[in-house]
Amino acid sequence: MLLDIVFLIVGLGLIMLGANMLTDGASAIARRRGVSDLIVGLTVVAFGTSAPELVISIVSAIHGSPELAIGNVVGSNIFNVLVIIGVTSMIMPMKIDRTIMTKDIPLVVLSALALLAIGNGRLLDGDAVNEVSRVDGILLLLFFAIFMRHTFSTATDGALPDPGAESEAAGKPVMSMGKSVLWVLIGLGGLVFGGDRFVSGASGIASGLGVSDAVIGLTIVAAGTSLPELATSVTAAVKGKPGIALGNVIGSNIFNIFLVLGSSAVIRPLPFGSIGNLDLLVLTVACVLFWVFGWIIGHRTITRGEGAVLTAGYVAYVTWLVINA
Repeated sequence: MLLDIVFLIVGLGLIMLGANMLTDGASAIARRRGVSDLIVGLTVVAFGTSAPELVISIVSAIHGSPELAIGNVVGSNIFNVLVIIGVTSMIMPMKIDRTIMTKDIPLVVLSALALLAIGNGRLLDGDAVNEVSRVDGILLLLFFAIFMRHTFSTATDGALPDPGAESEAAGKPVMSMGKSVLWVLIGLGGLVFGGDRFVSGASGIASGLGVSDAVIGLTIVAAGTSLPELATSVTAAVKGKPGIALGNVIGSNIFNIFLVLGSSAVIRPLPFGSIGNLDLLVLTVACVLFWVFGWIIGHRTITRGEGAVLTAGYVAYVTWLVINA
């Protein structure tokens, strides 16, 4: 058990370091190639914060731990909406642009509904088991391609300008091409090796405690892989830039379901196992509340009170998981 805990901590550390180095290196390469800061933020940075989930889910699929792969994605997305949006809103109420409310957050809700439908294959289509099949994985990746097309189109139209972020980026020296490539390679190495150690440690702890991979994936792994998003969002809120936190969560949630789960399922079909409708409904309801709080109740602002409601919802969900583990 002690060795598993060490693997878990070391693996998570390597994943965080690798994701950070990969993002920095890729961003520098993109800027040197003439790609705008906005495009980099909507693509490279979003991928970087989802890299831990991507690596862990793919490694879990390869190692035959499908519940850990799915639980990682479902738990991370629940954590992103309920905790990150909740905590960030309590620090600084989040004003949401109309374009984000009409185009981006609906995609977050759509991704949750798509996963809810896939997770009910036995009920809807008479399948033998509820699983994310290879066909489902391919469809999720196609949705991801549509999202990326939408992202580039939005950036081109200038619908999401962020002059402050662009000026900061402009004043920051860009690392050399050689160093950028080295950072990308080291980052990828850290992600791959760290992901392998993390999955081994998490699975070992689950076996030692008699807890399923699903519960570990929905809680410890999900919270651990969401640390980049949490750190980025809280820091942004403290600096008075809650919009960064908002884009972080939106991009990460869509990446997690469409890219992470899609890629993992293409490698190996992923049975849901003990991950059931309660978990999928919690995710769906959380995403709908995210939209309702911003669009209807808060007049495009998520208030401190609404943030507290979201955070309390996560506490209640985790408490239920622990009691019923």
